[in-house]
Amino acid sequence: MSRVLPPALQAALDSGAASLCRCWRLDRRDGSALGLTDHDEPLTFDGLTFRPAAVNEAGALDMGLGLAPTSTELQGALSSESLTESDLSAGLYDEAEVRLWLVDWSNPGEARALIFRGSLGEVSRGSLGFQAELRGLSHRLNQPFGRAYLLHCDAEFCDSRCGLNPAAHQHAASLSRLEPDGSFRAAELDSETAGLFAGGVLEWTSGANAGRRQRLRSHMRDSLGARLEFWTEPPVAPSPGDAFTILPGCDKAFATCRDRFANQKNFRGFPHMPGDDWLTSYPRSGEPHDGRSRFTS
Repeated sequence: MSRVLPPALQAALDSGAASLCRCWRLDRRDGSALGLTDHDEPLTFDGLTFRPAAVNEAGALDMGLGLAPTSTELQGALSSESLTESDLSAGLYDEAEVRLWLVDWSNPGEARALIFRGSLGEVSRGSLGFQAELRGLSHRLNQPFGRAYLLHCDAEFCDSRCGLNPAAHQHAASLSRLEPDGSFRAAELDSETAGLFAGGVLEWTSGANAGRRQRLRSHMRDSLGARLEFWTEPPVAPSPGDAFTILPGCDKAFATCRDRFANQKNFRGFPHMPGDDWLTSYPRSGEPHDGRSRFTS
C-alpha cells in the first residue's frame, strides 16, 4: 500500500533536491513534551521546537501489514540539554508517546510526513549514551489482559482494586543519614516494626528527587534505629533533611492481607486453590478428594 505524502514534501522529493531530516517528539506521562532532530539547527512546527541531538542510529522500522507489532530501536548520546541522564534513570520517559516525522528542513511547516507513532519501551543506559525501544501502536494488542489464577494477590497495595486508603497507611519522614553502602536512616521510622516497609513505595516530597517514586528493597533495625535500602539508587543523591512519604510493603499473601491490614474481603488472589501435589495425588481414606471444599471456614 503506497503512502500519500503532503504535496510540498512530494514536490521536494520529485525535484531531487530535498533536504531531509528526521524529527522525534516525545510526550511524557507528566505532560512534558520534548522535540529532537538529527538536523544541525532547531526546527519548529506544531508548537514545539525540535532541537539538535546526537542521535547516532535509528534502526529500520519493521512495519508490516496487518496487526503484527511494530518495533525498532533508537540509539544516541546524551547531548541534548533537555534529555538528561537523571530523567532517563528516573523512568520519566517510560511509556512516553513517540511520533517520528520525515521533514524537509527547508520547509518544516508544510513539507513533512508522520511516518511512525507509538511509545517508548525499555530504555537502557550505557557509559556513552542511551538505547530506547520504539513500539508501534499495534504493540498494545500484544499485551496480556484479564486476571491470572494465582495464590497471591495481583493488586498493587492501596490501589483501586486493593481498596485501602493510602492516607491511612502513609508515613511522613525525612532522611536523617545516608550510609556509605547506599542505605539510609529516618529517625521518624525508628519505632516501626522491622520489615514493615520492605517492598513499599517511597515518594520524595522535597530535595533534588522531589516527585519521584522508588521501591524499597529492605527495612531493618539495628542499634542506631531503622535502616532502609532501595532496589535502585535515586537518580540524584539525596541529602539529610530531604522529606518523603512512604507506604508499607505487602508480600501479596492472604495471611498478610488478613492479619496486618484486615483487608481479606478485597484480596485479589486465590488462596484456597489446590497445589500440584494435591491435584496429582490419589484418594485416601479420610481426605477430601470427593469434590467438597478443602476449607470449612
